[in-house]
Amino acid sequence: MISGTTAFDHRANRFLAALDPDDYAALEPHLESVDLPRGTVLYETGDPLTHTYFPHDSVVSLVTVMEDGHSVEMGVFGREALVGIVTAVITRKALGRYIVQLPGAASRISTERMHEAIATRPALRHTFLRASEALISQTLLTVACNAVHDVEARCCRWLLSTHDRVDRDTLPLTHELLAEMMGVQRSTVSTVTRALHTAGLIAQGRGGITVRDRAGLERRACECYGRIRRSFEHLLPRSYPASGRSRT
Repeated sequence: MISGTTAFDHRANRFLAALDPDDYAALEPHLESVDLPRGTVLYETGDPLTHTYFPHDSVVSLVTVMEDGHSVEMGVFGREALVGIVTAVITRKALGRYIVQLPGAASRISTERMHEAIATRPALRHTFLRASEALISQTLLTVACNAVHDVEARCCRWLLSTHDRVDRDTLPLTHELLAEMMGVQRSTVSTVTRALHTAGLIAQGRGGITVRDRAGLERRACECYGRIRRSFEHLLPRSYPASGRSRT
């Protein structure tokens, strides 16, 4: 269940932080702060998109669910992005399941208000179109990555992209979550993370997975991580941290 939270600076979301002051001022009165618990389904396939979300430290995945119940991730949204408007501009209906993978805070605005602002404010519309291109690029690369890259490389990509979106080195990730997102067996993820742990790249514990050697993870990740990150940095400057080094 989504709940209200104590008001904070909505510009913790980097899309909102990148807006011109006048554009941000036009949106700010209509933004509300919410908590997004892990596992919350924001939208199921075909649901009307009533709100646009701007994650702060939460992470939302867009997954496609098959008839047999299996699912695979098509895109992931964190503090660099906005959720619930880019993928369905015409129908305004969800094209997949939007589910909260990492709990945290977010800002949100009614989708109707967001559409009005995009239609009437050229600078905001320009930023939105740049964000849309970055997100579409991410989705296409994710599809290709799922098809051609091995599980270890994809797992490293997922760990790195999550590390970019939170302010700590210990990521609240489980083997079950990683397996679901990558569309593989839990035992496969366990084998991969054990190898990464043995190599000194990560540590595993009750609190999740801790990044120990980020540079090492980057060397073992597939090319998709760097390509997605460069796309966001080009289209939406400041959407990623200035440095890829570990943070504690």
